[in-house]
Order: sequence, then structure tokens, then C-alpha cells
Amino acid sequence: MSKKIAGFLLLLLGAAVCYPIFFLFTGSLMGTGELQNHLGEALSLGEQPMSWSLLPLTPTLRHYVQLLLDSPEFFHMFWNSAALTAGILAGQLLAGVPAAWGFARYAFPFKKLLFTLYILLMMMPFQVTMLSSYLVLSEMQLTDTLPAVILPGAFSTFPVFIMYRFFCGIPQALMDAARIDGAGERDIFLHLGIPLGSSGIVSAVILGFLESWNLIEQPLTFLKSKKLWPLSLYLPNISPERAGISFAASVVTLLPALLVFLCGQDYLEQGIVAAAVKE
Repeated sequence: MSKKIAGFLLLLLGAAVCYPIFFLFTGSLMGTGELQNHLGEALSLGEQPMSWSLLPLTPTLRHYVQLLLDSPEFFHMFWNSAALTAGILAGQLLAGVPAAWGFARYAFPFKKLLFTLYILLMMMPFQVTMLSSYLVLSEMQLTDTLPAVILPGAFSTFPVFIMYRFFCGIPQALMDAARIDGAGERDIFLHLGIPLGSSGIVSAVILGFLESWNLIEQPLTFLKSKKLWPLSLYLPNISPERAGISFAASVVTLLPALLVFLCGQDYLEQGIVAAAVKE
């Protein structure tokens, strides 16, 4: 009986977590009039209490057509998001993988101190480092450019922390055997470390994608020109006439992150478990 109760409670919790996605999807299929009836108070169209129906009365794809065919701004911001995400992930791989390998497999002076500093930087919210990052980027004349968002994200410490855990799990005997066979340190890293630590690398990429795709504070801080804004800053533009398009845009924006999450769910779970292990 206890298992049934636990299963029922987990089912309720899962339904509560999934409801916002269902809310977005059904809202994107409702007509403008139906949305205004449901969200009148939220959209300042009267004092009628907000309500919602599980299924739209008259389903329509009109909002998706307007978004995908009549909203060039949406596509421009979509490609801005794609460029930012790709740049950040590429930087995290180029800088983070060697850094994680070095911390995991080599002994050098002040190693523990530097890794502790990494962890402290990882725990700091963006608001703490915002001013210093802005001053550095301004001095480099990179503000109001995509690299202003890409560079801080590319050198994030969190992917290093995730990959470090996986690299630590590689048996030392394998590395010693490779050295006896004449393999150099570069060959060990490329042909032993990366393949055996691929789960950690993929996990870090997935987590990095989910974070980079939904950036809000960094673009608002470093990008003054709206033509450089990513898609995450398009969504708050909600008005009574564009409520349906906003719902549709939310669904389309959610799809890439949802697909990446579903494809890499197993790796993501491994990364979360690795991050929870204490040093």
C-alpha cells in the first residue's frame, strides 16, 4: 500500500511539474478572443477573474503561422540565441575539458587552492560578478557585442567541476599502462581521457546548453542594441493582441531545450549525481 501511495504522490508531483508546459501548449492553440476571456485581468482588460480550460474551445494554429511567417524579429533573435549558445559551448569544451583533466589527473603547486577557488566562483551568482565583468569587457571594448556574453560563459567553472568528477574516475592503472606502452601525455588525454570521460563531457554540454539557451541577465547587462538580443528576451513582450503569439513563441523556444534534455537525460542524471558527490 505504501508503494501505491508513494507512486500516486509522485504522479501528482509530476503532473504539477508538467502543467506549465501543458498550459503553454493549450494557450498557443487558443484564439485571441478566448485568451482575452481567460486572461482579461492579467492583460488589463477588465476585472473579470482569471480562468483556464484544459482544452481550447476552438483550436487554431494561427498564432504559429503569424510567429513563423510574419515575425522576422523572432527568427533574428532565434539565430542570436543559436550563435550565443554555440559560442559558449565551444568555449566551454576548448577551455573546460583540458582544465578538468589537469585538475583531475596531475599534481601541481596550489592545486587544492585553485580548485577551491573554482568552486567558490561557481557558487557566486551573476549579480556578484556583474560589475567586474562589465568593467573588464568595457575595457576590452566588447560591450554591445555577442562576445561580451560568450566569453564569460565560455570560461564558466561549472562544466570544469562536472567533468572533473568523471575524469577522476578513470583508473590510474590504465594511464600507467599507456605510459609504459610509450603513449605521451597528449595521446593519453586524446585517446584515453576524452573517450572514458565522454559521459561527463556530454553531461556538461547538456547543462551548458540549458543554461545558455535561457540567458536573460547577461544579455540585458552587456547588450545595449536590441538587434543582438537572444530569443529569451523576446518572450516578455506580451500584449492583449499578441498574447497568442507569445504563447506560441514560448512553445517554440522551449522545444530545443526539451529535445536536448530528452536526448541527454541519462547523461544529465549522471552529471547531477557527480556534482552531488563531495570532495
